Amino acid sequence: MSNCAIPTVDLSVFFQNGDEEGKKAAKAIISRACSEYGFFQAVNHGVSLELMSRAMELTKTFFTLPEEEKIKYRPRSGAPVPAGYGKQPAHSSDKNEYLLMLPPQSSFNVLPNDPPGFREVLEEMFKNFSKTGEVVESILNDCLGLPPNFLKEYNDDRTGDLMSAKRYFPATETENIGISEHEDSNCITFIFQDEVGGLEVLKHGEWIPVVPVKGTIVVNVADVIQVLTNNKFKSSTHRVIRSKGRSRHSFSFFYNLQGDKIVEPLPNFTEHIGEPPKYRQFVYKSYQALRIRNKTHPPNRPVDVINISHYAISPHNNQVYSS
Repeated sequence: MSNCAIPTVDLSVFFQNGDEEGKKAAKAIISRACSEYGFFQAVNHGVSLELMSRAMELTKTFFTLPEEEKIKYRPRSGAPVPAGYGKQPAHSSDKNEYLLMLPPQSSFNVLPNDPPGFREVLEEMFKNFSKTGEVVESILNDCLGLPPNFLKEYNDDRTGDLMSAKRYFPATETENIGISEHEDSNCITFIFQDEVGGLEVLKHGEWIPVVPVKGTIVVNVADVIQVLTNNKFKSSTHRVIRSKGRSRHSFSFFYNLQGDKIVEPLPNFTEHIGEPPKYRQFVYKSYQALRIRNKTHPPNRPVDVINISHYAISPHNNQVYSS
């Protein structure tokens, strides 16, 4: 296990006017973190610490309800994603139960009435995460030297954003995987984990634990950002490891991309600097469909799991290859 630590950055300077030197220093940390790790931890990130504490408390209460109560909030048929309560099937390598939520205004949401106040807290958490997403997106835009508001205008549809509250079951004597190693397919992910921890990031073949710090949110850039930047910012492999005798609880917010958007390396990171594109063009919803199939119909061989390398271009002959 590596002793490296995921960089931490104070985002307070981005929620106020002035202090250009402070912003410059924070952007330098974020740029390095996104290039080397694909992850950083954020403090003073705009999400109320009181709200985070209340959300975690109510989440833990919800997941202790009897199964017959939780399944009352199963997803509606016809929903674009299974918004509502769900549990990983027994054969899955992922060992957790979850509550998935679309934006608060979505008619597909199935939010619990029990415990009291949980629904309202979930909606408030979603709104807070969304605002922080816009701030971080703007910061990344500046870190990459893109024209003002480029990423905001490219990613201008927030209807596909998702939030998930999860409970990971305690590890057994024979296995401890909560979520198997993977990369996120979206734009930016925000993670708020309880004191149990378990999130780990792969760097140079070593798993680096992301140690929980009260009030901290973990931020990672995902596949869309990696492709747009032609690998300048990396979408890192990560996993969740479960502890013996303890459940782990977390919130994940997926700052997403509208399905019909075309994703490809930007000229700023290819032709403008004399670099060949490392990925071919694709439509985001097509990639999402492949990733969903990974979950619903797991391949027999790990090599057949679809990830972003499916769209990679071989550096040797400039030809597309699929993983």
